[in-house]
Amino acid sequence: MPIERPLSVVDQVNALLRQRIRDQVYLPGSRLPSESELAQELGVSRATVRTVLAKLAAEGLILRKQGDGTFVNQRLHEINTSLGGMLDFSQLIRSSGYVPSIETQSVMWRQPTPTEREALGVGEETAVLALSRLFFADGQPVILAQNVIPASLLLEEQQEYDGSLPIHTFLRTYCGQEIAYAIYDIQAVMPGAETGNVLAKATGQPLLKLTVTFYSRENRPLAWGLSYYDDARLRLRLVQAW
Repeated sequence: MPIERPLSVVDQVNALLRQRIRDQVYLPGSRLPSESELAQELGVSRATVRTVLAKLAAEGLILRKQGDGTFVNQRLHEINTSLGGMLDFSQLIRSSGYVPSIETQSVMWRQPTPTEREALGVGEETAVLALSRLFFADGQPVILAQNVIPASLLLEEQQEYDGSLPIHTFLRTYCGQEIAYAIYDIQAVMPGAETGNVLAKATGQPLLKLTVTFYSRENRPLAWGLSYYDDARLRLRLVQAW
């Protein structure tokens, strides 16, 4: 079993500033505090802040203007998510101009499927916690999301799990794990009758199928997901820095 290492100071500052940008504590187009102000507020060196800002600039999240300061990329209000990050469905719905809500369909223990075993690197005898959630935009169903997490990652078995939590918050709360990156596969598919009914799609209308594996900084699979996304109702826009 790989040894879990605490996040470095750079990684902690990186996660904090990303969270502030994602939550619009720093609004698109707004000026960030200076390096010295951030260093003083966070109790770290300016070199640490400079390293983190360079990472965020490389991904296009911020723009550094010589002699004028550092700004949150104004274009971020036009996009749902970044290829450098991961899809947060509630935030995606909110940034598209809708009010998000979540309905937990089921939270259950079961044996993993062959696909799940391969993605998570677990054996047939390993149980997984399976979450099924339905996401709504202004009351209309738009995303059916399913995630599975190996039982070995759960800190302790709970009587109830909060299925409304975003997957990164769920893993942090119940597993003590932080997602470092995720690998997605996206394709257009014709949904089965059950999925089509849940998302109120007429026969013959396609959906986007998203499969994803979430990994730790040690490249350990933390969770696997399968989601169906109605891009006819909710446009998916991405940004990638070069």
